Formats: sequence, C-alpha cells, structure tokens
Amino acid sequence: MSHTLIITVDVEDWFQVENLRQCIPFSSWSSCELRVEKNIHRILDLLDSINPTNPTNPTNPTNSTNPTNPNATFFVLGWIAERLPNLVREIHSRGHEVASHGYNHNLANDLTSDNFEKDIADSKKLLEDITGDRVYGYRAPNFFVNHFMLKAIEKSGYIYDSSYNSFAMNQRYGHLDLSQYTIKGIAARISKTFYELPISNIKLGKLILPWGGGGYFRLIPFYIFCLGVQLILKRETAYLFYTHPWEIDPEQPKVTGAPALSRFRHYVNLNRTYNKLSKFLEHFKEYRFITCHHYLELLNLI
Repeated sequence: MSHTLIITVDVEDWFQVENLRQCIPFSSWSSCELRVEKNIHRILDLLDSINPTNPTNPTNPTNSTNPTNPNATFFVLGWIAERLPNLVREIHSRGHEVASHGYNHNLANDLTSDNFEKDIADSKKLLEDITGDRVYGYRAPNFFVNHFMLKAIEKSGYIYDSSYNSFAMNQRYGHLDLSQYTIKGIAARISKTFYELPISNIKLGKLILPWGGGGYFRLIPFYIFCLGVQLILKRETAYLFYTHPWEIDPEQPKVTGAPALSRFRHYVNLNRTYNKLSKFLEHFKEYRFITCHHYLELLNLI
C-alpha cells in the first residue's frame, strides 16, 4: 500500500472542550454561540481545494462528487448533529465519512457503563437517521478509552474505534495495550470484526512524542512537524491526524476563568492554524487521503 494520510475532524464547538469545562457547564451550552457550522464549512472547502498530484488517489466510491479531492472522517458529536442535521448531511454528501464522537462529550469515566452504552448507541442511531448510511466508527472525547470501553463500543455495532493516543504524559488520555493484538498497517485487530485505529505518534524506543495533531500541531514548528510525519509514514506507511473546527477560529469567545495552563492549551496559535493546516495538506498532497473506514477496506480487514 502506498503512503496514506487519514485526516480526522472531531466535530465539536468551542464551549464543549475539556479545557474549559469547569467554566462552561453543560446546562449553559444551549445559550452559547454556535460557531461550528461555519468552521466545518471552511474545512470542507479547504479539503475540496486540495488537488492531489497522485492521479490514483482513491476516494469513497459511493459518495465522492470529485474523485481528486481528499476524503476525511468527521467524528460528529450527537449534541451538534441534533441541532445541525443539515451540516451532517453536507459532510456526508461531499464524500466524507460521518462517524460518532458520542452524544454529549461526556468522559467515559464520568458515566456508568449503562449510560456510556446509551451515549454511544444514541449518537450512532442519530447520525444514521440523518445520513441514511451506516456509522462505522467512534472516537471518545479526550481520547479516554480502555479495554472495557472497546467491548461496549463493539457491542453497539461499530466496527472500529479511533480513540487511543499513546502519549502517556497527558493524564486525561486512556490506556490500551495494543501489543497483545495483531497489527496490520496501523490497525489493531481487537476481534474478528472490530479494530482500533490509534492516533499517530513518534516512537523513539520507549519515548513517545505526541505527533497526531490538535494542540501539538499548533505548537510544533511546521517543517519539524512535517519531518515527523514523514518519519511515521516511512515506518508505518499510514499517518492518522486529528483536528477540531474551533482550532481554526481565533475569533471565538474568550473564556478568562479557566486555569492558565488550560487557556494556553486551548488558545495557543489559533490565529495560525487554518493557514498551517492548508500548508500541511498541500505539503502531503502527493499521498493518498482516505477515511478511516476506507483504510480498513484497503487492508482487506472489512
């Protein structure tokens, strides 16, 4: 398989992030300004503007209207989908994969097992009702995942999870031992019909450097970040990147009551992210850009 970039977008708004949670309770969400729609449109248009130099770049064969444009996976929060169903339909109709980010952005360790199963089942059904298509994948808020959750996610009818981030220094992330599973490409076979697609990081012996996107993408100088991605592609042939729509929105409302470190994590370099993302996609346009689901298909795993 040629080198592959899997671009993923966690569809949530500025007031739903973990760094600002203590200042913006769930009860206040309905009164916050929704900015996610215009930011998703900017990302969709940006993806449409990239013309890969590789003419064999594969796309989603059922939905793509322009076979030369990159396809991405959008992990949509149920709370957003409920209020903006037409946005979900547009993501789907423009050739991208719609996957689940849960319903209310609750961390699994804050939920009972029954409530977690309800959260991921309800979000899956909502997205499928909106798009008329099957939802294959799930990503946990804040990358909090463990082996018990994987069993519940599979039980709910998903065929893959993409929640595991191996950077252990972030205490919010969950923990998985993927060494016990068969690995093909970057996919870990959890069972005969269920897989884990982890966030891509750089491995230097036992040292893990966070290289999958998000705040790390905003912090690391562009050409150093690209060199790291090329290192990952050389070793694994596939690279999984993530971003959020609020990361390209420097004009979002500012929350002043959060701790300094949380504010830094959320606001650092927001004014540069859109241009940096555009340069990033252009820099790697010679490689194939595909969805999580299509990647598993290319590996003949589904």
